[in-house]
Amino acid sequence: MRSVFFGTPEFAVPALRALLGEGFDVAAVVTQPDRPKGRSRSTVLPSPVKVVAQEDGIPVLQPERPSDAAFIDQLRALDPDIGIVAAYGHILKPTVLEVPRMGMINVHASLLPALRGAAPIEHAILEGLDETGISIMQMEEGMDTGPVLHAVETPIAPDETGGELTVRLAELGALALVEALALIATDSVARRLQDDEHATYAPKITRVLTRIRWEEPTQRIARQVRAFDPSPGAWTTLDGRDVKLFGPRLADDYRTDDLPGEITETDPAFVISTGDGALQFLDVQPAGRARMAARDWLRGRGARRGARFK
Repeated sequence: MRSVFFGTPEFAVPALRALLGEGFDVAAVVTQPDRPKGRSRSTVLPSPVKVVAQEDGIPVLQPERPSDAAFIDQLRALDPDIGIVAAYGHILKPTVLEVPRMGMINVHASLLPALRGAAPIEHAILEGLDETGISIMQMEEGMDTGPVLHAVETPIAPDETGGELTVRLAELGALALVEALALIATDSVARRLQDDEHATYAPKITRVLTRIRWEEPTQRIARQVRAFDPSPGAWTTLDGRDVKLFGPRLADDYRTDDLPGEITETDPAFVISTGDGALQFLDVQPAGRARMAARDWLRGRGARRGARFK
């Protein structure tokens, strides 16, 4: 089964490695163009998927727009049986989806029809779900609407972060992909149509979504901080300066008359009041600086009880 693999970030690497390790015929890899990285934006780096492809001598295509006629001609010339997508980063149009003889499948990080969209991992934690998983889906023109060919479930740990869950789902996605391809090869797939009435959505992460609103319930803020750890980070402001917070823990000892966002303790723990309680935070990341232990930041900054995050 001759395939073309579409993927870009670290999440897609285990899936590509699994294909190569199992001896699948990967004719080419399609990934995003090299992008500038770092604070100065002066260093241009390849995507993690491109690095793996080059290590294995797989041809790499990097169209700026995968809808361009020149790229589609390149894709047709590869004569693929199937296309495989894992976090590529572009919505693919029917002109691309129709090129492989068997169509294209997607490694999606949720149990569809739950959490269709760009950020299912973060939203699974943000919404307080007990489980999530991987859906191997036949791609069609709609956003994550195609039939599910294979699905694998996994629980979400109570204190799991978005970064930790991403790593686990990347490995689970690689396993589910290989299993799905085996089912396809033996014509053993039981296609499950999605029930659109039960669909939920996981929109793109924005700065508004990651801002902490201290009047909200304690558990919701804790989920928000975990969902966006390590990147992009849930943030707030103190004295007009942005600060990202990490490692939330429930604080049992708090006063009901504390204002939401107020620092209630700095020693031995860093505690901030919420809409219905308080949270302790283990790490912080001030704007323009590296992540650090909260105690070190408090010691250097001289933050005091009674100061208030906004």
